[in-house]
Amino acid sequence: MNNNWQPSADLETLKKRAQFIADVRLFFTRKGMLEVDTPILSRAAPTAPYLDSFKTHYIPLGTDQKQDYYLQTSPEFAMKQLLAAGSSSIYQIAKVFRNGERGKYHLPEFTMLEWYRIELSLDELMDEINELLASIFAITSSTRLSYQQVFKQSLNIDVFAISDSEVEQLAKQHLPNLSENIQLDRDGWLELLMSEVIEPKLAELAQAVFIFDFPASQAQLAKIKLDKQGHQVAARFELYIRGIEIANGYDELLDADELRQRFEQDNQQRRGLNKQIMPVDDNLLDAMQAGLPQCTGVALGLDRLLMIVLDKKAIDEVQSFS
Repeated sequence: MNNNWQPSADLETLKKRAQFIADVRLFFTRKGMLEVDTPILSRAAPTAPYLDSFKTHYIPLGTDQKQDYYLQTSPEFAMKQLLAAGSSSIYQIAKVFRNGERGKYHLPEFTMLEWYRIELSLDELMDEINELLASIFAITSSTRLSYQQVFKQSLNIDVFAISDSEVEQLAKQHLPNLSENIQLDRDGWLELLMSEVIEPKLAELAQAVFIFDFPASQAQLAKIKLDKQGHQVAARFELYIRGIEIANGYDELLDADELRQRFEQDNQQRRGLNKQIMPVDDNLLDAMQAGLPQCTGVALGLDRLLMIVLDKKAIDEVQSFS
């Protein structure tokens, strides 16, 4: 007999986890927000090239015809359908799934706290995150830096002025052990610089860091706007604590036609990477066409946050079973 049946987290940690989650629910209840519960299985899936979904099959009794379903990588699409149906501000603590992810900060199944605020600006949403962090998790200090600022401080470049080839050269200069055969687009090289060069520098800061105004090409499901210097940027932010990405927030895109175009562009990229073409969520697009209200939203990795707060070395240590 072996001990593989044992929990990956000790029981004291699981008790603390339960209390933190109860406190999170109380936080949102006091704000008058509705907790929702959406399906884990969907006929559609995110098209983003960097996400790989788990795929399964539904086989109706008495038939041999398989229907493809996907485990959610986020409850975002279904929650936006609820917003379009008039739910007002909502939150969810959801199990989410991402194929191929495994490591110190990654697991194929993890817990996400996601919420959407009607008529709340992106700055006000960051304020609310700070309130949540301070009141429940005793994280009381944070700063806000633009994407341009963090690249300037860490690499002494203007990320909006540097050419694609210069970005590639910079990455290879700072990461000499990269494979000679690696081929990435501009955003791929920028992501590599962010994760391998900038995030370790953020880890040295004694406060949480919100990074905002990402390049427009990294908008994902956020609006695109002009920054103070006239650059097109994505109206979104990422939150880092100890150099670890904890949350991703958007001023949510409301234009269904533009989102359909982004889904199609994603699938073109996936085709170029020899990845599966993902089915587009027409229910989400129809809901947006009917009228998604002005809103901001954020997805927060609850396991990662608990790992930091409870001073654990990996997120396995805050889950009952890894």
